[in-house]
Amino acid sequence: MAEQTITIGGKEFQVACQEGEEHFLQAAAQMLDAEAQTLLGQIGRIPEAKMLLMSGLMLADRTAALEDQLREAKEQLAAREAELSELAARPRPTPERVEVPVIPDDVTDTMAEIAARAESLADQVENKLRS
Repeated sequence: MAEQTITIGGKEFQVACQEGEEHFLQAAAQMLDAEAQTLLGQIGRIPEAKMLLMSGLMLADRTAALEDQLREAKEQLAAREAELSELAARPRPTPERVEVPVIPDDVTDTMAEIAARAESLADQVENKLRS
């Protein structure tokens, strides 16, 4: 067991913890000390036991609020996952068929032939007008 000195509300305490868990103990002590400092700032001097009790209760209240938020977030996530599963289970919509009109090749060829004849006639008329 590792011995650690923690400070809460300006008072030092010797606490034992498992080897390798020292940083968790220090983090928890800092959280508790922050609450104790808030109490001391608001109330002033209070008995050690009451300071520790009130600080612990304040942290427990914050933890309960965070747990409520976490529970709500998990419920929202579960609802979104269910919605996603429902959407994934739906059959895919059939693609819409779009028909594009196509001009047959023989019509295109005939139009090109008519255009060529018209151009030839226009050239002949121009030549006669110039002469």
